[in-house]
Amino acid sequence: MYAESYASHSLSGADDEARQLRRYAPLVKRVARQLASQAGCVFDREDMEQIGLMALLDCLRRYGEPDEGFGGFAMLRIRGAILDELRRLDWRPRGLRQDSHRLRDGARRLRRELGREPSEAELMQALGLDEAAYREIAQAENAEAMASFDELLSAGLELGQCEGPEAGIALRDELAQALGALNPREQQVIQLYYEFELSLKEIAAVLEVSEARICQINKSALKKMQASLTA
Repeated sequence: MYAESYASHSLSGADDEARQLRRYAPLVKRVARQLASQAGCVFDREDMEQIGLMALLDCLRRYGEPDEGFGGFAMLRIRGAILDELRRLDWRPRGLRQDSHRLRDGARRLRRELGREPSEAELMQALGLDEAAYREIAQAENAEAMASFDELLSAGLELGQCEGPEAGIALRDELAQALGALNPREQQVIQLYYEFELSLKEIAAVLEVSEARICQINKSALKKMQASLTA
């Protein structure tokens, strides 16, 4: 009798898990679509969705009964799992990593010389890069910034989950303050990406600038928010 009851309970739990997976599966597709420009050079959308589904399953098992906060928690975990896999695969060739350092050094040098933020055209000219090469480097840099920021948010969400609603409210207040400290264009990019869930390519079309420029703005905004949250 006990064995039958246990088996019935196990089946019921498995059915509930499958139901929740189906319910939240659109989150996986959404994140995979967002990250396509960063991860497409390493693995395709189907690979990303498989990684995302495993992350979603882990979220369901760790979080407990999903509530109104589960969607945000799961989105960060799914995105983090895909970005972690990118880093594990050492997806940036050595040459691209070196180019990233060169891009950062060149941008700092031009800021000092010009007394302002250099334009994309000025950066490309100074470094001898064409648009395609510049875009590839910018996307790589942006993916790293997103991974680092997502790790910070995930840690904050877990802290709030462990310490109660007050910690979650405090985190939301800190995020609002960090967002408010950004300039209007940076706020717009962050909101379009994280709140309205547009891809970087879609944001570029909305704001009528290049995707590389959106990568640059997004990376700068994430760094500022990360610095504010860890201060």
